[in-house]
Amino acid sequence: MKNTTLLSEDAKTYLCCFYQLLDEMVHCMTTAGLTQSISHNFIAQMIPHHRAAIQMSNNVLRFTENPSLRRIAQRIIEEQTQSIGQMEAALVPCGKLSNPQTDLRLYQRRMDLIYREMYAKMGSAPENNALAAVFIREMIPHHCGAVRMAQNALKYDVCTELVPILRSIIVRQRQGAAQMRALLRRMDCQRH
Repeated sequence: MKNTTLLSEDAKTYLCCFYQLLDEMVHCMTTAGLTQSISHNFIAQMIPHHRAAIQMSNNVLRFTENPSLRRIAQRIIEEQTQSIGQMEAALVPCGKLSNPQTDLRLYQRRMDLIYREMYAKMGSAPENNALAAVFIREMIPHHCGAVRMAQNALKYDVCTELVPILRSIIVRQRQGAAQMRALLRRMDCQRH
């Protein structure tokens, strides 16, 4: 009798790529060049977060034919590519706004807590051959982390150009997480 708990070659390839992308995201976010500007710092740390989501979505697209998941992954790629463009355009004007040291410390302390929780949840998703469910369990904390990071930034004085970007991140990432949770529930029901 075949051991059905063994990871398939596709699952191994997918997971190896995912963990490499996760490690790269963690590295880029935690080593981003920070300044006296919360606006600049948010952008410098959120761009690698978005890039990782794009790469992770491209990774899962290689292994799934699930039409609902494919639509979600393609939406992530489109929305986060657009958001990166908006943040890159705002980076120079946003870098001109400085914040007091107390604000910078409080902001970054909360960001560090959000990062650690997000990284831990993304890295501890179950490993199995149901790659669509694995991807969703990895990406929900990614999206929830983005919402919390944007909410944190809005507590402080940020540049005018960044405010609509932050609000858009909150709305879109919440919607994306809700869609993924709904798909995960449907997939769980189909298995039982």
